[in-house]
Amino acid sequence: MSRSGYRRKTGRKRMTVAEAEALLVHDGDWQRLSMSNGTKGPRLFDWAVLPILHGWEDDGRHFLLLRRCLDEKAEKAYYFVSAPTGTTLVEMVKAIGARWKIEECFEIGKAIGLEDYEVRGFTAWYRFITLVMVVMAALAAICAAALLPRTSSPSHEGTCPLLPLTMLEVCHLLASLLWPPPRSALLVLGWSWWRRCHQSRASYFHTKRRTAGK
Repeated sequence: MSRSGYRRKTGRKRMTVAEAEALLVHDGDWQRLSMSNGTKGPRLFDWAVLPILHGWEDDGRHFLLLRRCLDEKAEKAYYFVSAPTGTTLVEMVKAIGARWKIEECFEIGKAIGLEDYEVRGFTAWYRFITLVMVVMAALAAICAAALLPRTSSPSHEGTCPLLPLTMLEVCHLLASLLWPPPRSALLVLGWSWWRRCHQSRASYFHTKRRTAGK
């Protein structure tokens, strides 16, 4: 039942999220969308959207988003969204998934040293934070350069595709290749290739298991 039809019969009514879901969301309203890509593949969930009133007015800019897990349908999350008129559910989900990039950025920064400083003054803090950010920028540039097409790149036909290099992967490779004890460059690079190939295979089967029979 649409929101307008609901209002014609009952008028404006304040209700809980659970009441709105039980009354207005039907099986055909759910759409399976990925909010972002993770280490185990796309973050797939079932989504539904309900327009809501803002200031008791129907302005077409405020919505309630419902997110349901594929494995445990009883496990749900809810989002209140303010968006321009005409925004689609796909665009809302994409915007919600963008926050994971921020979380990943903080996690990487902490792993590189963002949470390890011991300073007493603003100047020392500012220098340390700036240094960590410069290192992150350099690592990000290396990852971006690795994505550029190469005419002489090795062929991996018959194997699973490699996951892209991450900043933490590059950091590990540099630490293994540049600092003692000396290591074989081919061995270190081969280990990195195997690990990313293994992660890619794990991501494929994890996604296949989650979506099987759904």
